[in-house]
Amino acid sequence: MTTEPHPADAPDLSVVVPADAGPEALRACAASVREQTLRHSEAVLVDPGRDSATTRACADLAARHPGRVRHVTAARGADLRDTGADHARGTWVTFLGPGERLQKDAGRNLLAAALDTGADLVAGTWTRLPAPGEKLPRGAEQAEPAWQRPLHTRTRTVGSLTDAPGLVVHDSLVTGFCVRRSLLDPEARPAVRHEEAPPVGDLLFGVRAALAARTVTLIPNTITTHRAAPDPAADAPARITAAARAARLLARHGHPGLAAARERALLTDHVLPCAAALLSMDREERARTAAQVAPLLAGHLGADALAPLDPVARACLRLLADGDADGARDAAYALANPGTVVSPVVAHAGRVHWRPGTEAAPSTEAAPGADPLDVTELGLQYRPFARLDLLNTVTRATRSQGRLLLVGRIVLPAHALPGRPEVTATLVLTCRDQPARTLTLPVDDIRYAKDALVWRACADLTRLLGARGVGDRVWDPALRVTAGGETLTTPLFAEPETVKPAGALRARPRLGRLTGDTWQPYVTAHHRLAVCLLARRRPARLAEKLLHYATHFRPARALRRRLAAVAARRKRLAGQAVKARVYRTLLLRLPVRKGQVVYEAHMGKQYGDSPRAIHEEAMARGLPLRPVWSYAEKPDGFPADARLVRRWSWPYLVALARAQYWVDNQGFPHALDKPRHTTYLQTWHGSAYKRMGFDEARVKTQNDPQRRRLQRAVDRFDHFLIRAPHDADTLGRAYRLDPDKLLPTGYPRNDRLVAAREQHAPRPPLAEALGIPDDRTVVLYAPTFRGGPGHKDAELPLDVRRFAEEFGSTHVLLVRSHYMERAALPATAPGTVHDVSGHHDVSELLALADVLVTDYSSIMFDYALLDRPLIHFAPDLDAYTADRGSYFDLRERAGGPVVDTQDALHEVLAHLDEADPHWKAARARFAEEFGAYDTGGAAAAVVDTLFAAHTPRRRPKPCPASRRRPAERSGT
Repeated sequence: MTTEPHPADAPDLSVVVPADAGPEALRACAASVREQTLRHSEAVLVDPGRDSATTRACADLAARHPGRVRHVTAARGADLRDTGADHARGTWVTFLGPGERLQKDAGRNLLAAALDTGADLVAGTWTRLPAPGEKLPRGAEQAEPAWQRPLHTRTRTVGSLTDAPGLVVHDSLVTGFCVRRSLLDPEARPAVRHEEAPPVGDLLFGVRAALAARTVTLIPNTITTHRAAPDPAADAPARITAAARAARLLARHGHPGLAAARERALLTDHVLPCAAALLSMDREERARTAAQVAPLLAGHLGADALAPLDPVARACLRLLADGDADGARDAAYALANPGTVVSPVVAHAGRVHWRPGTEAAPSTEAAPGADPLDVTELGLQYRPFARLDLLNTVTRATRSQGRLLLVGRIVLPAHALPGRPEVTATLVLTCRDQPARTLTLPVDDIRYAKDALVWRACADLTRLLGARGVGDRVWDPALRVTAGGETLTTPLFAEPETVKPAGALRARPRLGRLTGDTWQPYVTAHHRLAVCLLARRRPARLAEKLLHYATHFRPARALRRRLAAVAARRKRLAGQAVKARVYRTLLLRLPVRKGQVVYEAHMGKQYGDSPRAIHEEAMARGLPLRPVWSYAEKPDGFPADARLVRRWSWPYLVALARAQYWVDNQGFPHALDKPRHTTYLQTWHGSAYKRMGFDEARVKTQNDPQRRRLQRAVDRFDHFLIRAPHDADTLGRAYRLDPDKLLPTGYPRNDRLVAAREQHAPRPPLAEALGIPDDRTVVLYAPTFRGGPGHKDAELPLDVRRFAEEFGSTHVLLVRSHYMERAALPATAPGTVHDVSGHHDVSELLALADVLVTDYSSIMFDYALLDRPLIHFAPDLDAYTADRGSYFDLRERAGGPVVDTQDALHEVLAHLDEADPHWKAARARFAEEFGAYDTGGAAAAVVDTLFAAHTPRRRPKPCPASRRRPAERSGT
């Protein structure tokens, strides 16, 4: 075999296709190259010469497409990819794995980026086939790694791998990239070659190419599709070996940080998926896999690599490295079902360990990862028995005298049932399609064993499980355990090899045996025991076939399509777009209902804020009004003296159309026009630190129709409350409001805070309701909203668990996430942390708090009125203001210290008594500048102004702007 010369008309791109996956895969790969919109490309088919069918397919493709497809035979023992690279004629070379295909514009996108930037390597994205049972995003046909999209958000060129670490930290360069052919020349120094046998060589080749390239360009385009689905268990040894070698390679080339990151990614990308795969294996295969992987993990479970991981993930890796296949499987189940306790955790020397016998030397401040089996962070020691999700494993399932015999074992932590009180249990079967239908059966025996509860139940499904046979074919059993006055319900974890001996049980459906004749125990995809009604005998099978035909032949399919169309039409008719049209065309013609006021706070999510204060003031005066409150989901906590309507319901739309007044703090739906007879009071929900309205960068980049919609929504306001000249200069200008619409009354919600400051009242009843002792300092942590439209989950910057550990004996932490987000709090010692995100009125929380910890949330302006310590904990202040913009420099004008680390926050809290007096003057200036009109009579002033037609004559109050300011009253 000789190397062919490179003619002057050589292709721009050569695609090396190793022919080692069979003729069909080869043809698909070659077709994707031929169909490229980049015409100057070639496919180099590298034939290993071991299979005559593959050789014929290569020769046939080369003969039928001369110039576009070339057939090369590799020498015995030679690497197919290196052989293809040696025969490539293109300036750029890319590789396709077995069955992979190029996206039709891949070659053009790679070449364009290479020519524009002059980079030696150009990398795009790739997709793979889904693994069995893998769920894909809606509309997606293939999967892609979670870490890939952030790496390829835009086209960029980097001269150092530290600027795009994901390229070599993860297996990004296994496909979907091209490299300059000169780097692949065997004479080049360094030459980029496949030095190891596949698949390790394939995984390392991309890292070598990235290290050899002078510059690398990343593009957001998809290059390769149809990469083979991963097999986490079978692939693990090769991937672990390759990742370890890649880390050493990066370290040798002067990238110790990337090497350490690669070591961490090895655990999350390869080892943990391998552990998850143990759940689907039988006992023998599981032991064999653990025995293969355990030796490869030696030296890779250092504290630095484990520290960023979840405590359960650390324990899972440690158990797998120890060769404990069953323990690693249980830990993997806990990872798949967060919160599940799968091992009898035990407390020792102030720490909690995975199981007895794993305690390390006593340490009250163990660093994360130092002891992989230390799970103190989970807070399991603080959970009572009823709140523990205990692993309940079916250890035996068999058929006994026509009944289903189940034997199981419930993991029991040492602290769960102190004193071992009497324990009882029942077996509860729940219909999957009708959860309200349950069947409760007795448990024959349940007793204590070492670190566990063991139980035995014999269920006569044939006689007792009276399913109809239609709509109730699957039932899920669970065990309900009662001990010490507490009750918990736990599902049954099972393995196929355990359940198989149970066989099948006779069934007697109430609609007859034609609907089914057999109860079949089986294991679900979530590894839990279930029983299903099946048709096994001939009559039931025949009835099942007839039913299938009756519901699938042409008229039935047409009927289903018609019913689906009707359902879709009904859904559209109930949608917001149709409701908005009906509102505009019909409901707006309804007559006004005198005195009707529609209140809304935070889009119906809360009964609170200034609308609540106005409502309560009007009701206290006995004004002849008809109040209506909207709620978003549940009416719990909303006032009993008002009519309640669900947001966007028909009663809600009718109420808005007939209302004489609208009062809200954020904005009624933009699609709903204000009736001509309605007065709209916008109380707003906080002064502005970040850019708002038309000042916001996001709004500035919107198209003209979007900006007009916002302007129309704002133009509905008749009155807009402000609490200082700052609001007029920021919110008034940002929303382009007529100055005559601005009411300088202050915020009615803050009347409570002004009263609390002036009266020095004792703690409000909320403290007793939360069980807060009088000697504890109450710290309210209320961060701002950091997400965008549709954002729900929040990751709190504050480490709540660490705060509770350091200050739990003297402080109580109240955590209030933004009403547009939700945050999951870790388990902590009882009474140290309270999640008050669901509390309706934030003013009650502010009045209760001794200290406020926030970032740059507008809550800081309200709390300053109390003249209590205010701390700004804002690790991302600079990044946030660069992204959103701000109206002033918080560090220069803050009413309290601004800190950016939790260590600094704890230092401030520890010495607050000494430091706070130095901030009193700054806090007074802050309250004066941003709350000058908050004088305690805002609710009364607003009611006098808005409901003047319904209010008896009274002596006018002086203008709030002319009253004494908070700073004057305090004497500062």
